[in-house]
Amino acid sequence: MERKPLIIGNLVAKVPLIQGGMGVGVSLSSLAGSVAAEGGIGVISTAQIGYREPDFDTDPIGANLRAVRTEIQKARKIAKEGILGVNIMVATRKYEEYVKAAVEAGIDLIISGAGLPMDLPKLVGSAKTKLAPIVSSVKSAQVIMRYWWKKYTRLPDAVIIEGPLAGGHLGFHKEQLADIEGLHYDEEVRAIIGKVEEMASEHGREIPVIMAGGIYTRDDMEHYLEMGASGVQVATRFVTTYECDASDAYKRSYIDAKKEDIVIVQSPVGMPGRAILNSFMKKAKEGRIPHGRCHLCISTCKPDETPYCITEALVNAVKGRIEDGLLFCGANAYRATRMEHVKDIMDEFRGA
Repeated sequence: MERKPLIIGNLVAKVPLIQGGMGVGVSLSSLAGSVAAEGGIGVISTAQIGYREPDFDTDPIGANLRAVRTEIQKARKIAKEGILGVNIMVATRKYEEYVKAAVEAGIDLIISGAGLPMDLPKLVGSAKTKLAPIVSSVKSAQVIMRYWWKKYTRLPDAVIIEGPLAGGHLGFHKEQLADIEGLHYDEEVRAIIGKVEEMASEHGREIPVIMAGGIYTRDDMEHYLEMGASGVQVATRFVTTYECDASDAYKRSYIDAKKEDIVIVQSPVGMPGRAILNSFMKKAKEGRIPHGRCHLCISTCKPDETPYCITEALVNAVKGRIEDGLLFCGANAYRATRMEHVKDIMDEFRGA
């Protein structure tokens, strides 16, 4: 059965799927453009997006802002008329500059989490760019929507719920992640959907809610669509595609991972995250790993105190230096057993 498209304002994705933004360098123009070309919404992560630029070590912010523009332009050529978004973490240093760079480059959608994007409407102004905050609770959804309406007379164009099975940094306490079943998170999902619908209705709007975290197959998607979500966000499944921007060694680490290899780690920037346990993570548990100059990534990081540099660890991983790298992943990374093409995954989700 073919599902309804995902409609975000005047954007219509034939397949109700957003490809999740994955930094550093995992979802850039190749992956995002390919997903968009197949009828989904392709998303570029701006997290240290300029890591391949020659001046990244000396001017990381300048390199990143330049790469935001070039990666969007490159993705457009692949996506043709498809829909493109960027994921910009609120905790990013110079967050405002990244938002403005993406808007100036003509991005269709900005997805923003890792903090509450309270002033995102002000930064985007009158641009046509659609806005989708990431939330993990009814409270955060309510706070954002009320604040945006009161201060900017604007509501989100979509709301993304990121659950506890997602990859990378997570919006949950470590104690909660130790007992995910005990969270009964489907109940929270229903409550968030209900609250968004209620607040949207008050203002005569329609705001689609997209579920993220732990969605690997079409059956996973159907579960949340039946609960009332308008679409899903999928990230981990796309890592082991030929079109993914990460190195082959990075992709192979997912294929080789077993369920017990996927663990909750404490990120040096102060948030819990989900990653593949490797020699680097074991070494990080034993003591501080020396690092080079600061690359100005997350505002909560304290370079003189951090146990290791998260930028260095993520860059090493995406380049294929796996044993010196941090391998963020979703809870279902162990389900990857082979390489796929983006088209094959999109055909599955569209019901072709």
